Amino acid sequence: MPIEEVCDSVSAEDDAKKGPDVPFLLEECVKEKVPWKEVLKKKVGKKCSCSSARVKALVIDSIPIVKWLPRYQFKDWIIGDAMSGLIVGILLVPQSIAYSLLAEQDPIYGLYTSFFASIIYTLLGTSRHISVGIFGVLCLLVGQVVDRELTLAGYPSDTNQTTLVNVDNSTGPICDRSCYAVMVAATLTFTAGVYQVGPSIKISLLPSEFLKYLNVLIALLGLQVLMGLLQVGFVAVYLSDSLLSGFATGASLTILTSQIKYFLGLHLPRVQGWGSLIKTWISLFKNLGHTNLCDLVTSVLCLLVLVPTKELNDRFKAKLKAPIPFELFVVIAATLASHFGQFEETYGSDVSGNIPTGFMPPQLPNWSLIPNIAVDAFSIAIVGFAITVSLSEMFAKKHGYMVDPNQEMYAIGFCNIIPSFFRCFTTSAALTKTLVKESTGCQTQISGLVTALVLLLVLLVIAPAFYSLQKCVLAVIIVVNLRGALRKFGDIPQMWRVNRLDTIIWLITMATSALVNTELGLLVGVLVSAFCVLGRTQSAQVRQLGQAGDRELFEDLASYKGLQSQAGVAVFRYEAPIYYANQALFKKSLYRNVGLDPLKEKARRRKLDKQRNQKQDGEDKKQEMDVSTNVYLLQLNSLHTLVIDCSPVLFLDTAGVNALKEVCKGYKELGVNVLLARCNTSVIDSLQRGGYYDQKKGIKDIQFHTLSDAVSYAQSLKSQNGDCDTVV
Repeated sequence: MPIEEVCDSVSAEDDAKKGPDVPFLLEECVKEKVPWKEVLKKKVGKKCSCSSARVKALVIDSIPIVKWLPRYQFKDWIIGDAMSGLIVGILLVPQSIAYSLLAEQDPIYGLYTSFFASIIYTLLGTSRHISVGIFGVLCLLVGQVVDRELTLAGYPSDTNQTTLVNVDNSTGPICDRSCYAVMVAATLTFTAGVYQVGPSIKISLLPSEFLKYLNVLIALLGLQVLMGLLQVGFVAVYLSDSLLSGFATGASLTILTSQIKYFLGLHLPRVQGWGSLIKTWISLFKNLGHTNLCDLVTSVLCLLVLVPTKELNDRFKAKLKAPIPFELFVVIAATLASHFGQFEETYGSDVSGNIPTGFMPPQLPNWSLIPNIAVDAFSIAIVGFAITVSLSEMFAKKHGYMVDPNQEMYAIGFCNIIPSFFRCFTTSAALTKTLVKESTGCQTQISGLVTALVLLLVLLVIAPAFYSLQKCVLAVIIVVNLRGALRKFGDIPQMWRVNRLDTIIWLITMATSALVNTELGLLVGVLVSAFCVLGRTQSAQVRQLGQAGDRELFEDLASYKGLQSQAGVAVFRYEAPIYYANQALFKKSLYRNVGLDPLKEKARRRKLDKQRNQKQDGEDKKQEMDVSTNVYLLQLNSLHTLVIDCSPVLFLDTAGVNALKEVCKGYKELGVNVLLARCNTSVIDSLQRGGYYDQKKGIKDIQFHTLSDAVSYAQSLKSQNGDCDTVV
């Protein structure tokens, strides 16, 4: 025998003795298990420890201005902060008066709200740029709750009537419509603020009057403490940009509809319940004959002035050092025209009325209202917090600094709690005013203090001058500021091209908020978003992979050309977690792509065995059965190993582990090995705890970290009787 043949024979014998290729093994780190009691004790001790350093850190974290004010660069920043604060203050004067109308409040309370929010956020906020104050969507939600409670309390829908109703509250036994509306809004704002702040309010600070409604307070305080302990700042993560945009656009349609009656000078009650937008338009068309021509003409003239001038501000904002306050000019001109033209006495136009100067003494919220408004307050708190955090993070990324979402939650919560004692309503960050602050050189929240000084001047001196300002002018200001949200309709084609699922979420949220109910639109949007994420895990398919040459690169055979598949080894990838909701779909997709369903094949085998045991009536039938069996054996012999790439599988639950057990067991009975490759540590732990690795049943814990190693191992098993192994 030649020497070459002898060497080849010896080499083959050595390979047979060595057995299958052994993969490179990684040694796992031994994790020290700490008892949960020690973990809890450590965390409680850390939270409850008291030292001068901890007190200092707590003060700095809770009141961020203490940290950044000593480092304020006065020479470099004061001009930008003063200019931006002055411009925003001027813009806030007409908008605060206008949005009070939307919230069913007197004009003075809108000024109060903007004033207190500017000061409190300066002290507690972590964003340098956002402007906190009145936001149209929240004003709409507040106005809907106020109008509902006024109706339930028996107040007439006509705001010109001053019927007195007995109300149990801290201000006395008698309260007119305006007083009760303020009380509802303040209580709603207080409750929303408590939801946002969490455990900052201690029960020891509660006044004795709380004892009358102890059950309500226990529930409310329990909820807010739970929210604070769980750091509910993460809730904003579930409100996507498309959801918030759709919600804001739908609410903008409702706001637009609610202001048309002021355009026409009609005295119509606000429609409550589902489908309020459609019902309002029907009511408007029925009452067109009662239109006040003076209000209509004034509205058209204001629109003709504000819409073009707003567009000019937007077009030339890069060249203008500050936007021109056309709204303020329109308000001044309209007020003078109404005063000297005596529009109220001559034409019956609705005007703002008496706006007092100074501040009213603080009053407690009406605790008996909390059970009625608790659910509404929760949705308002979530919307206000989500908008504030979204804007603060957006501008923080743009300017290169960090914001704390949970501190933002506390800040916006106190912007609601403290002002609620001064008859204010709910606030949040506002995009348009934030953009103005940024474009006019804002560097820190000192600009908020300048804005508060402008509003203070109006509150103490100028406010009564707006007595003759028509409500239709305020309605025009509200509608003109909705342009940004309404322009989203023009972006729908582009949104559809970029991402269809996000567009569907936007459309459903918008339509539900506008046509059904504003608060329900937010809930529906969250549910649709969740179902879209769930749907993506359910629509995932098993893909057969091929290798690109000799590289460690495996991709979908149907998507790329030039990929090679290994003889006898099929590599598949499932691009989703495997859990209870999609485990059946995973198995179905895998069996379909492999072309071999173990359950169906076993049923087919039992049927063939049964036919063999029966008497055969003809030789042809026997030959046909033998041919069918031989075809099946040829198909089975061509596939000996199935490799599943688990790198996209983020996690497994019990149902997922059982599904993999079933797949492994089913194919093992047909002589096909199943190898799991590239599993992450979470999946490995789930497999170990779920009993997937069972040495007694021949399932080995062999860990592979590349698909190439898995394929090599599978090929080395071809000549041997392989067990059902697991490659990780």
